[in-house]
Amino acid sequence: MEVICLQEEAFYALVDKVIEYAQAKNGDDRKWIDGAEAMSLLNITSKSTLQKLRDEGRVRYSQPQKKVILYDRDSINDYLERNAKDIF
Repeated sequence: MEVICLQEEAFYALVDKVIEYAQAKNGDDRKWIDGAEAMSLLNITSKSTLQKLRDEGRVRYSQPQKKVILYDRDSINDYLERNAKDIF
């Protein structure tokens, strides 16, 4: 068995790199997401509810093609934060 020793700074730099790699691999850093993923984040099942949020300007979206609508992940997270209730 071989033991590798690292200085604390080098260890945490390595951990940061691994986290960055894992996020890039999983696609968690994507800014624009499709309707299905937006519905999943919002915990809704109705496309009409998602359209209502879009029509009322509560979530930001982009429509690069006629039948392609993408949602801004940060906008959805902001919407959830604005509607979060504080605990007692």
